[in-house]
Amino acid sequence: MDKLRELLTECADEGLDHIVISRPRDKKNTVSKLRIRPVIIKGNLMFQEISYDGPKVLHKNLDKVSLIDGIMDLMERDYVQIELAADDASATGLVNRKGELSLKVKRTPDKAAGRMLPKTSLAHDRKKKRILEEGKPVGFLIDLGLMTEDGHVVKSGFDKYRQINRFLEFVDDITFALPKDREIRILDFGCGKSYLTFAVYYYFKELKGYDVRITGLDLKEDVIIKCNELRDKYGYEKLDFVCGDVAEYFDKETGGCDLMLTLHACDTATDYALYNAIERGAGVILSVPCCQHEVNKQIDSSMLAPIMKYGIIKERMSALITDGVRAELLDACGYDVQLLEFIDMEHTPKNILIRAVKKKGRVKNEPKISRELEIMLDEMNIKPALYRMLVKS
Repeated sequence: MDKLRELLTECADEGLDHIVISRPRDKKNTVSKLRIRPVIIKGNLMFQEISYDGPKVLHKNLDKVSLIDGIMDLMERDYVQIELAADDASATGLVNRKGELSLKVKRTPDKAAGRMLPKTSLAHDRKKKRILEEGKPVGFLIDLGLMTEDGHVVKSGFDKYRQINRFLEFVDDITFALPKDREIRILDFGCGKSYLTFAVYYYFKELKGYDVRITGLDLKEDVIIKCNELRDKYGYEKLDFVCGDVAEYFDKETGGCDLMLTLHACDTATDYALYNAIERGAGVILSVPCCQHEVNKQIDSSMLAPIMKYGIIKERMSALITDGVRAELLDACGYDVQLLEFIDMEHTPKNILIRAVKKKGRVKNEPKISRELEIMLDEMNIKPALYRMLVKS
């Protein structure tokens, strides 16, 4: 194991591309694989660990010491195989039944010659590869004002460009839960100018070659008209934009849904979208909420009164409580739920993404709302919109 620690220490300092740990020793260990890569967070070198636990994908960031100690612990106790790739070396390690690690390391010619690769070769220093790459013109991004004709992102649109790509990364992570043998049905509630709607259609249709149908819904008729005109320009036959209120959409339109999206649907519009998704039996939900005002107006807790007199505290706590309750209600309806950071706070304060994947074999039935959640809602005197709709139904 000492040889592995030396290699990890060397590669963590310079040139690491990725590490994959797999083959759990204990069959009860549901985390089948972990993938680690270097990232830069606020100017500091960190290492992002992605663990795959059934349908769940969990992320956490580690410093160098925690990374090395954590990997050593995992290989000594929990896993059989490790693979490492760096600029100047690659390695594969296997643990035998005696707990001994056999590590095979292959050096590149640069390393063998004793020439260290420059710092700029570090994986985290390279230009980030995005799903919609800068430098490659994408028609709808040009028409929507985010890109120039030669594929460069305009300065004023860079935050939106990052948001779109980040959302597409989350979409890419959940494709395993979508049907492969028929048309994928997607609803985007509160689509607005439809940057995201076009991007998701482009991702599935153009980049992945899937059979997909997407409907975008928004209240602004003039925006919907422009979106449909742009749709016609690019010949996206299975992309439709409809003017309407998400609160009334379910009553007017029936049909199933495989993936439901919302990006910054305001206040209770998110609740109506989530309810729509639940009622339609959506396999996957990806929702970035916005402007959680409802709970802010309702909350009345003697226990929290001393700190709720501070407006900014009340606003932020209400927003977090709102999304936490939404997550619990989705869990009660048969979904595996995660609350994830959507994008850095410096780019948008609306940075929580609700990721819900329907559990296998779960059919639509009465939500199993926990007694603990009921007690919490009573103590705070809150009854959020999604709760009211689920209880009423």
